[in-house]
Amino acid sequence: MLTSKVRVGLLGAGSMSLEHAGSYGSIEDLEIAGVFSRTPERAAVAAKTCDARAVTDPRALIEDPTIDAMDVCLPSVNHSEFVTAALAAGKHVFCETPFAVRVEDAVAMIDAARKSKRILMVGLLMRCIAQYEHVHRAVESGEHGNLLSMMAYRLGSYLRVGGQDHKDHYSDPSTELMTFDFDFANWLMGTPVRVSATAVRTAARTPGAISAVLDFESGRAATVLASGILPKSFPFSAGFRVLFEKGAFDLKNVFEDGPPQSTFTFFPDEGGQQAISIAGHNPYEEELRLFVDCVRGEGDPSLLGAEHALNALALSLATQRSLEEHQAIDVASMRKSLGI
Repeated sequence: MLTSKVRVGLLGAGSMSLEHAGSYGSIEDLEIAGVFSRTPERAAVAAKTCDARAVTDPRALIEDPTIDAMDVCLPSVNHSEFVTAALAAGKHVFCETPFAVRVEDAVAMIDAARKSKRILMVGLLMRCIAQYEHVHRAVESGEHGNLLSMMAYRLGSYLRVGGQDHKDHYSDPSTELMTFDFDFANWLMGTPVRVSATAVRTAARTPGAISAVLDFESGRAATVLASGILPKSFPFSAGFRVLFEKGAFDLKNVFEDGPPQSTFTFFPDEGGQQAISIAGHNPYEEELRLFVDCVRGEGDPSLLGAEHALNALALSLATQRSLEEHQAIDVASMRKSLGI
């Protein structure tokens, strides 16, 4: 068990790295040892926010024996390179989502964690958001009867140049957006047996808006919607509707300036709708505090385990294959073909 101050290196100097830096600031006995970016100016700006040193060579942090853990906030296509290097150097690792865009990269990171006997956790943020946690507890308790179905969505304009959430390095909606809700569906329902998808394509013929239907052996169903081609004026929106035998939960989040504007409602089978007020917590703080507790030997990493991220990636890839083949995809057969 680690009893001294935990020292963390941040790989990346973008908006997510800054979010993490702020969240680490609320955790006791923790120091951000350094921030890496290949662009000196970006590294310097990010490092200044957390009183850390700025570096332009990731090895300066990865190979530093006084650093206990690395937080990887780089583009998903680069995760495997840095995560495996950090694990090989004996560091515990927290990796942002999407975890990977290729199965072989996800498997390489998981294998590296096993070989190094170090912790590898992934930012599966929905599992740390109060409303999502509330619904998961309702599934576990059975207080509203059996879970029947769910619908979840993420809608924005990130594929449009000039869109409010545009980033050049973002991937298509099946991984960039849907991975979060695929993980939520897995968390509530387990692994589906089939995935069927349709898409509206961009001018470049890539998927711009995707609808995926997940069928479960239990007879349950989940629909996951994602779009990156809404008008530039459309604020990023995300939410869900989860149906039980005795009621339904509905969450709407609209992101503009500052924290999201949220409405969370329960619709019982008998009586009127009920607005649910939850004393929310910062989900980034929640997931990073869990990571630090695990580094100290005081927490359970399974909630944000990398295997969950791999399972969500498998559904993203099944969605892509369904779009390519214009048919439903058997999830077990596809997982076998991918070697997972």
